Amino acid sequence: MKLNNPITLEKAAEMLSCRYIGSPNHLVEGFNEIHVVSKGDATFVDHPKYYDKALNSKATTIIINTDKIQCPEGKGLLISEDPFRDFTWFLEKHRPFIPSSAAVSPTAIIGEGTIIQPGAFIGNHVKIGKNCLIHANVSVYDYTEIGDNTVIHSGAILGADAYYFQKKEGKYRKFTSGGRVIIGNDVEIGALCSIDKGVTADTTIGDGTKFDNHVQVGHDTIIGRNCLIGAHTAIAGVTTIEDDVVLWARVSVNKDIVVKKGAVILATSAVDKTIEGNGKEYYGSPAQEKRTAWRELALLRRMIKEYDKK
Repeated sequence: MKLNNPITLEKAAEMLSCRYIGSPNHLVEGFNEIHVVSKGDATFVDHPKYYDKALNSKATTIIINTDKIQCPEGKGLLISEDPFRDFTWFLEKHRPFIPSSAAVSPTAIIGEGTIIQPGAFIGNHVKIGKNCLIHANVSVYDYTEIGDNTVIHSGAILGADAYYFQKKEGKYRKFTSGGRVIIGNDVEIGALCSIDKGVTADTTIGDGTKFDNHVQVGHDTIIGRNCLIGAHTAIAGVTTIEDDVVLWARVSVNKDIVVKKGAVILATSAVDKTIEGNGKEYYGSPAQEKRTAWRELALLRRMIKEYDKK
């Protein structure tokens, strides 16, 4: 999440009532998780195991719970008793929840020729392009952006919070979702689909991609162009589905992996690691190349038959 008006390290420390290490005029230009940070961003770390990863990342400001480390050159540190709490405080401050007073927010921008059916909810600061069709009972949460010629079917939810929690002292603390959902042009989202917004970045659906009904997409996931996503497919957060991928019905895709361009995943499969594309077909749980999976199944059946004969 980038800030419209960057703040200085000194000002950030003042806002958190904490100490800082670095130049007081060092700029904080945004707040992002470690996997999506870029120069100018602040991130957080609260466990020694991950100190080096955060300090050596592209982030230039780190909210951290120790002052016993060397601040890297050109970076700034905010010394916090609870980095998770303070990081989410910034997210809530810069993208707060705004109660709605109308089914279609007056701050929403709706393109020419777009139809909003009765019962749909369009939140604050939403942008919808031209010639779209938003069916009844669709919920489009704040800051979502939808391109031109896109169809969203009844019951779909765009922009629900990320399913993201930190366990501490036996309880789960919710990670505030400050990201967005971005839907491209010529997309079709089936009935009762759910696309969660990013925690600090965006969940993105590329141009020309088509969803069947009951599809779940987790936070910060990127789905490319011209993909087909079958019914009851579940895609975890922070995953990349490249262009021209086909996921047939009831496919499960794990987090933090890549399904490469042109891959085809057959129905009921589960993808647990990055897989190649170029038209290769995969099947099984865990998914493997189709021919290998089917040979193994055939061999297993023969082994069972031979065992039953004994």
